[in-house]
This record gives sequence, structure tokens and C-alpha cells, in this order.
Amino acid sequence: MNNQTVISQFLLLGLPIPLEYKHLFFALFLTMYLNIILGNLIIIILILLDTHLHTPMYFFLSNLSFSDLCFSSVTMPKLLQNMQSQDPSIPYASCLTQMYFFMAFGNMEIYLLVVMAYDRYVAICFPLHYTSIMSPKLCVSLVVLSWVFTILYSMLHTLLLARLSFCEDNVIPHFFCDISALLKLACSDISINELMIFIVGGLDTVIPFLLIVVSYVQIVCSILKFSSTRGIHKVFSTCGSHLSVVSLFYGTIIGVYICPSANNSTVKETVMSLMYTVVTPMLNPFIYSLRNRDMKEALIRVLCKKQISL
Repeated sequence: MNNQTVISQFLLLGLPIPLEYKHLFFALFLTMYLNIILGNLIIIILILLDTHLHTPMYFFLSNLSFSDLCFSSVTMPKLLQNMQSQDPSIPYASCLTQMYFFMAFGNMEIYLLVVMAYDRYVAICFPLHYTSIMSPKLCVSLVVLSWVFTILYSMLHTLLLARLSFCEDNVIPHFFCDISALLKLACSDISINELMIFIVGGLDTVIPFLLIVVSYVQIVCSILKFSSTRGIHKVFSTCGSHLSVVSLFYGTIIGVYICPSANNSTVKETVMSLMYTVVTPMLNPFIYSLRNRDMKEALIRVLCKKQISL
């Protein structure tokens, strides 16, 4: 079969929202998206402006906030546009581009969560050597390596998908160009794509998750050596924000991809996808700011400096 693409665009069905509630949900999603932008930008700006936050943990957090901001920006503008427009079409090239960046920023979040878990592991298990181990050079190298891996991963799946043919059916029952939805529309052999998703995609999700689990097992073992309740509470408060984000992100990913619904409900999967594409990036800034004393103090210092300068 000829691998040339027959169709030039796809149609995104979007969310299963009744027509009478469309404006209400549009306002809701717009508010959520603005919160994502504002919340993550505040974290990035605070970390840049306040020297007290120029530490490895907050360096990784600023990268996570940037990744969250971009992750939601890949899908949300198109979703909002389609909710107000009668034309839900997306060009073929734009669909592949959206899929590429969706996988890139989504995987970047996975890698950053692993790096942040390693940072907490070193800080708690090797506190006296933390500064020497988590050097600026190592921190930058870990982030750069994460970007390299995620770019290669996303490029692999995008190039494999670009070789497929898409014939008559061009309706995607989703609000963005998800790779699994696109593969269902292909009219050529997708065995290589499925194999790469199973092998590379599985390793890309399972290995980082196992590394996070191992890191926190080591942290818990180290915590048990603390004799004072105050010391244990301090360690848990330090790791609480990161654990909350890990649980929220991986919980929704597992719900969608690892443990899909028994009846394979596309509607359910679409709604659950909103959890890790919209809800998680929106909640992350609140989790790190409300549970983090350093972020609160940094915000006060920046605002006080602003008032003094005025």
C-alpha cells in the first residue's frame, strides 16, 4: 500500500459536553488555563528573583513549572478555540506537531519528577555531602539529559507515525491529537508503532516510576533512623509536595493507560485525560506554594522589595 497520506486534516470531536453547558465549561477551562499560566509563571519568576531559592531543588522546580505551562499550552488553546468554533478541524501537520510537543513536555515532567526524587534522596540520605554531590554542573546536566531523552522519544514516535497512511476516516474522538487515537485511524500496518510504544513507551514510564519508588524507599529507611519526631516531621514536610505531585500525575496516567476502563469507554478516557493535561498542571503551583514555607517567604521578600523600590 502506498504510504502517502490521503487526508489533509483531522476533526477533533472534543469533550462530550451538552450544548447548553458549552459556554459554562468554556469559562471554566479558560479560568483553569489562566491559573496554570499565572501559577507556574509566579513560581518561575520567584525562583529567578529570589537568591534564597537558587538551590538544586528549586532549579528543578522551575523547570517543572515551565514544562507544566508548555504541556497545557499544547492542548488547551485548541480546545478553547474548538469550543467556540463550528470548525473542529486541525491540519495534518499541525496534528503531528501537537502530538510531538504533547509527548515531549509530558515525558519531560516524568523525567523531572525522577530528578527531583533523586535530589530529595541525596538531601536526606547524604545531607553532609549534598552540596558537593548536587553541584550546579550535575543539576544542569540532569536537566539537559532529560531534554535529550524526551526529544528523541517524541521524535521517534512522530516519525513512525508520519510514515503511515490515513484514508477516509479522519475523526479523532478526543480533544487533542493523541497517538493512540491516531493509530486507530491509520489504514496501513501499525505493528512497528505498537511495538515501539510497548517497548520504548513502557520503559519510558515504568523505569522512571521505579526510580522514584526506590528513592523514596531509601528516604523512608533513612527517616526511620531519626530519633526525634520533629526531625521526621521536617523530612516529611520537605518531601510532601513532591510526593503529592508524583501521586497526582502517575495516578491519572495509570488510570488512563495502564488500567483503562473495562468497557473501553472513549468518553471516560477523554475526561480522565483532562486530569493530567489540565488539572495536574493547575494544582502543582498550589501544592508547591501552599505547602512550601520557602516559596511563601520568597513571595513576601519579592513583594517587600517591590514596595520599597516604589
